[in-house]
Amino acid sequence: MPRFTTLILAAASVAAMLAAAAPAQAGYYILRWNNTGVCQVWSEAFAFKPIAWPSGYKVISRPVPTFNDAVTLQVKLRREGRCTL
Repeated sequence: MPRFTTLILAAASVAAMLAAAAPAQAGYYILRWNNTGVCQVWSEAFAFKPIAWPSGYKVISRPVPTFNDAVTLQVKLRREGRCTL
Protein backbone atom coordinates (compact mmCIF):
# COMPACT_ATOMS: atom_id res chain seq x y z
CA MET A 1 0.00 0.00 0.00
CA PRO A 2 2.77 2.56 0.72
CA ARG A 3 4.17 2.02 -2.78
CA PHE A 4 0.79 2.74 -4.34
CA THR A 5 0.43 5.92 -2.29
CA THR A 6 3.94 7.03 -3.28
CA LEU A 7 3.16 6.35 -6.94
CA ILE A 8 -0.05 8.39 -6.74
CA LEU A 9 1.76 11.30 -5.05
CA ALA A 10 4.51 11.22 -7.69
CA ALA A 11 1.94 11.23 -10.51
CA ALA A 12 0.09 14.13 -8.91
CA SER A 13 3.34 16.08 -8.59
CA VAL A 14 4.18 15.53 -12.27
CA ALA A 15 0.67 16.59 -13.29
CA ALA A 16 0.94 19.76 -11.20
CA MET A 17 4.31 20.63 -12.77
CA LEU A 18 2.94 20.12 -16.28
CA ALA A 19 -0.08 22.29 -15.53
CA ALA A 20 2.16 25.06 -14.20
CA ALA A 21 4.39 24.88 -17.26
CA ALA A 22 1.47 25.10 -19.72
CA PRO A 23 1.28 28.28 -21.80
CA ALA A 24 -1.16 31.03 -20.94
CA GLN A 25 -4.64 30.98 -22.41
CA ALA A 26 -4.66 31.90 -26.07
CA GLY A 27 -6.44 34.93 -27.45
CA TYR A 28 -9.11 35.42 -30.08
CA TYR A 29 -9.17 37.42 -33.30
CA ILE A 30 -11.58 38.23 -36.12
CA LEU A 31 -11.39 36.73 -39.63
CA ARG A 32 -13.23 38.22 -42.61
CA TRP A 33 -14.12 35.84 -45.43
CA ASN A 34 -13.51 37.31 -48.91
CA ASN A 35 -16.49 35.96 -50.85
CA THR A 36 -19.22 36.73 -48.30
CA GLY A 37 -17.81 39.46 -46.06
CA VAL A 38 -18.80 37.43 -43.00
CA CYS A 39 -16.65 38.01 -39.93
CA GLN A 40 -15.83 35.07 -37.67
CA VAL A 41 -14.26 34.82 -34.23
CA TRP A 42 -11.24 32.49 -34.29
CA SER A 43 -9.21 31.20 -31.35
CA GLU A 44 -5.42 31.02 -31.32
CA ALA A 45 -5.79 27.84 -29.26
CA PHE A 46 -6.84 25.85 -32.34
CA ALA A 47 -3.99 23.71 -33.62
CA PHE A 48 -5.00 24.40 -37.24
CA LYS A 49 -5.83 27.37 -39.42
CA PRO A 50 -9.19 27.76 -41.18
CA ILE A 51 -9.43 26.11 -44.57
CA ALA A 52 -9.22 28.83 -47.23
CA TRP A 53 -11.42 27.03 -49.74
CA PRO A 54 -13.60 27.98 -51.67
CA SER A 55 -12.83 31.44 -50.34
CA GLY A 56 -9.88 33.08 -48.70
CA TYR A 57 -9.91 35.02 -45.47
CA LYS A 58 -8.08 37.93 -43.93
CA VAL A 59 -7.31 38.56 -40.27
CA ILE A 60 -8.76 42.02 -39.55
CA SER A 61 -8.07 42.43 -35.83
CA ARG A 62 -5.36 42.10 -33.26
CA PRO A 63 -5.76 39.27 -30.75
CA VAL A 64 -8.04 40.08 -27.82
CA PRO A 65 -7.82 38.18 -24.53
CA THR A 66 -11.37 36.85 -24.10
CA PHE A 67 -14.15 35.47 -26.26
CA ASN A 68 -16.49 38.16 -24.96
CA ASP A 69 -14.08 40.88 -26.14
CA ALA A 70 -13.89 39.21 -29.56
CA VAL A 71 -17.68 39.08 -29.94
CA THR A 72 -17.94 42.73 -28.87
CA LEU A 73 -15.36 43.64 -31.51
CA GLN A 74 -17.22 41.59 -34.12
CA VAL A 75 -20.46 43.45 -33.39
CA LYS A 76 -18.62 46.78 -33.62
CA LEU A 77 -17.17 45.83 -37.03
CA ARG A 78 -20.64 44.81 -38.21
CA ARG A 79 -22.07 48.18 -37.18
CA GLU A 80 -19.26 49.97 -39.04
CA GLY A 81 -20.15 48.03 -42.20
CA ARG A 82 -16.88 46.11 -42.37
CA CYS A 83 -18.71 42.77 -41.91
CA THR A 84 -21.99 41.48 -43.30
CA LEU A 85 -22.79 39.00 -40.54
